[in-house]
Amino acid sequence: MTDDRITSPPSRIPDPWQDLRQLTRARIGLGRTGNALKTNDVLDFQASHAQARDAVHTPLNIETLTGSLGDEPCYCVQSRASDRSTYLRRPDLGRRLDPEAAATLPKGNWDVVFVAGDGLSSFATQQSAIPLFRAMQAQLTDWSVAPLVIATQARVALGDDIAVRLGARMVVMMIGERPGLSVADSMGIYLTYGPYVGCPDSSRNCLSNIHPHGMTVPAAAAKLSWLMREARYLKLTGVGLKDAAPDIVAFETSVPLLEKDNDQ
Repeated sequence: MTDDRITSPPSRIPDPWQDLRQLTRARIGLGRTGNALKTNDVLDFQASHAQARDAVHTPLNIETLTGSLGDEPCYCVQSRASDRSTYLRRPDLGRRLDPEAAATLPKGNWDVVFVAGDGLSSFATQQSAIPLFRAMQAQLTDWSVAPLVIATQARVALGDDIAVRLGARMVVMMIGERPGLSVADSMGIYLTYGPYVGCPDSSRNCLSNIHPHGMTVPAAAAKLSWLMREARYLKLTGVGLKDAAPDIVAFETSVPLLEKDNDQ
């Protein structure tokens, strides 16, 4: 007589983490082999770490960005950080324009200037900055929008210096965010009304986690448009401008509309 307890294959134990893994890119419930992680998980971690390092150190491809603008004018500038090593060690230098670069920006009279800065992830800026700029051009037809500025070795506050030089009343800094081990191509947007050199972060509004697995470019563009119109109406950004925009779900199918921005 056969003993079913011996010959039958062991039943498969369901993985209690499987459903949760569908909701996050974080590494949760990793398996083990003895006291060590499984080989596939170790290799995946190492690959993500290498990708994060590459995002920080790979130079922004300015030629590709300018090429995607076609015949549209743009300006290419650099901060006072002369190279990547200096940029990483001296954040203060990344907040001010190189004097020679500053001289190339002509004074004008603009409602807003958009800046595409490499920040800490050139991958993010390369991927999302131009699509966002295009989306905003379509939504801000009643605004005077300055030519796009592409900035390297850039920190968020570099946008203030650029806006002052160009004579823009508002600046939108599109910049690569610090990469992590789950996302290396996340872009952040910083909106500042009335920018000036030394402007505190409390005077800005931020949209973050803009990447294919996070906030989409269309959703970010719609929300940014709402914030910009509110900022122009209230003449401020930062802690005084509360994000009361409609639900992002609505942004995917329609453009928000605030009809109280007649004050130029």
